[in-house]
Amino acid sequence: MAQEKCVRTNCRFCGYQCGLKATVAGGRLVKVEPDPSQYPGDPSIQRGCRRWRVAEEFIDHPQRVNFPLKRKGERGSGQWQRLSWDEALDEIAAKLAQLKERYGPEMLATCIGGPHAVFWPLHRFLNLFGSPNNVGIGQICWNPATLVNSLTYGWTIESELDPEITGAALFWGTNPAESDNSLLWRQLLNFSRTGKPLIVVDPRRTRTAELATLWLPVRPGTDAVLAMGLLGVIVAEKLYDEVFVTRWCNGFERLAELTARFSPPYVAGVTGVPAEKVVEAARLFARNSPATLFSGRGIDQIGPNSFPTQRALAAIRAITGNLDAPGASHITEMPDFIPELDLELSDRLPAETRSKQLGKLRLQSYAGYDRVREDTLRHGKRLPMRYLTSAQPNLVWRAMLTGEPYPVRSLIVMATNPLLTQADSRLVYEALKSLDLLVVLELFPTPTAMLADYVLPSAGALERPLLETKAGTSNLAYGGEKAVEPYYERRPDFDFWRGLGMRLGQEEFWPWESFQAALADSLAPTGWTWEDFCRTGLYTLPPEYRKYERVDERTGLPEGFATASGKVELYSGVLAELGGEPLPVPKTPAARQPDFPLSLITGARVQPYFASSFRQFDMLRAVHPEPQAEVSAATADRLGLADGSAVWVETERGRARFTLKVATMCDDTVSVEYGWWYPETAPSEPGLGGMWVANANVLTNADYETADPLVGTATYNGLPCRLTAAE
Repeated sequence: MAQEKCVRTNCRFCGYQCGLKATVAGGRLVKVEPDPSQYPGDPSIQRGCRRWRVAEEFIDHPQRVNFPLKRKGERGSGQWQRLSWDEALDEIAAKLAQLKERYGPEMLATCIGGPHAVFWPLHRFLNLFGSPNNVGIGQICWNPATLVNSLTYGWTIESELDPEITGAALFWGTNPAESDNSLLWRQLLNFSRTGKPLIVVDPRRTRTAELATLWLPVRPGTDAVLAMGLLGVIVAEKLYDEVFVTRWCNGFERLAELTARFSPPYVAGVTGVPAEKVVEAARLFARNSPATLFSGRGIDQIGPNSFPTQRALAAIRAITGNLDAPGASHITEMPDFIPELDLELSDRLPAETRSKQLGKLRLQSYAGYDRVREDTLRHGKRLPMRYLTSAQPNLVWRAMLTGEPYPVRSLIVMATNPLLTQADSRLVYEALKSLDLLVVLELFPTPTAMLADYVLPSAGALERPLLETKAGTSNLAYGGEKAVEPYYERRPDFDFWRGLGMRLGQEEFWPWESFQAALADSLAPTGWTWEDFCRTGLYTLPPEYRKYERVDERTGLPEGFATASGKVELYSGVLAELGGEPLPVPKTPAARQPDFPLSLITGARVQPYFASSFRQFDMLRAVHPEPQAEVSAATADRLGLADGSAVWVETERGRARFTLKVATMCDDTVSVEYGWWYPETAPSEPGLGGMWVANANVLTNADYETADPLVGTATYNGLPCRLTAAE
């Protein structure tokens, strides 16, 4: 019998990568359990999560992709032939070289997803290959807040929630009970027991909202008006921190003039939140410092109103003095380790190539990036480039189909499933079907992989080392060692990008023999070895606060903020330069239509799933077997629909089938779950694993013309829809 050993590793089934202890014998995983010596430092927190419990099944699941595969029949036929890694890489490299010769390097696009993978090797390859066209999910996750906070404060921030210190908490468009279920959720539960003000803004009475002392059920898409209403009360009643505003805020008078338009009665009429609750929320937040504010994808997905909402929330945090203060938030620091910007080699992408980025967005573009960086460099801070300059997805799919403004003929997909996770699934499907080359790096045969020319087996959780760094925007790294060598012929995605680069003239830029060696090198400036890091799985330093007051030894003056004025930019001159609104002016949301009289939310997350993952596991499906569409009791009664019945949700783009759930939420609103498909069905055309049945993105679009002109954010929440009984 092989001797057992214990390996400290990480879960990696979501972005939190909680610590695990893996028991290994003979190179095979025997069992896993929470490791209290690693994040989140309390096994009781992980007891509330089911995902890590499937680790043993996950690593040798019968549906896992184990060998390189090449399409044998028609695209989507489900016919494959096995080949070696070298054969696959040789053929893919040769095809890319041919397409590059014919169309230019911009004919290649890539598509990435959530934070459970390391993306700089992909970015490095793409920059060296010479294409600006990466498709991500940044426009609806992370980018809006990152850009807003960098414009407003000079850098990104981390919100804090300490039940002992924090005086009030505001959770806006986020539901940690389902989307987090980690340390933050436990902190929130503990905070709710203190009786301190907990304000939750959400159209649905989620498990997070159930804890609230004040729930604000905002109509989908009207968040910017509500945020301006809170600002209006804070300004009119002089609840702001006058000392901080006078010394450290630029443009307060202009902001105050704008907020006067948003009286509580007006806000109530637009948002559906009673005027007295608007006033109460503003007072609770402003009078109970330190107050913290968390926001999530609920406001990252409201199209042109995402950016003004984020700007208004940034102003609320600042004028109440809850910026870079213990128990409220802290401005993060550049990392001691090599930042993602340097690892991705974005300086290697020529200016001529940058000009070919699909989407002439005012802010999420190379010109916009350069303008923001101009100010952040005042404090030596440098944002990652590829995330914040990614292409507008809708234009990439169009270029595949039309060749305008130039042909995009190949796509490499990594750590995502765009047929489920990108808007307008029908358009994405048609675009993928039209390609000369589609390569997918995957764990399972997803609907996207079913259409591929090549599928490469990715090493997944417990099979690869990890160094997660928040894209280099914080002096924080977490992760650790793999538990076992990859099973079968799976490999870390790094091996694919390095192997492809070595075949396409990039040899000098891939000096590492392994992924772990690359990670160890990136840690080297800290003085830590890879072994040092793996002992705790964490590199960080305690946050400093009120850094803007630190005296610069060269000038003898306070450092201030890394902005043009050295202050918090309530009025953004940079946005004015770029053709945007310098103040947070709400946009008019999409109006309901006679044929589509309801308002749709498409981004609801639900445990135990993560995006489109984990529907293959019987234990998890037993917990939540079918996708649901939630409506209020009044809406269900008016439509003559019963709880538990099958319903069609329809928009102008398509329809999807869900099981109705009557819930406490805004009337005339429908909320559908995201990421649903049926891996138990045939992995081929026409069904493609049941992706057309209950796919929320059949209902959405990311049309460039109606997206936010600054970042390219499409509207996923607040869409006109209708609800009818299904047979």
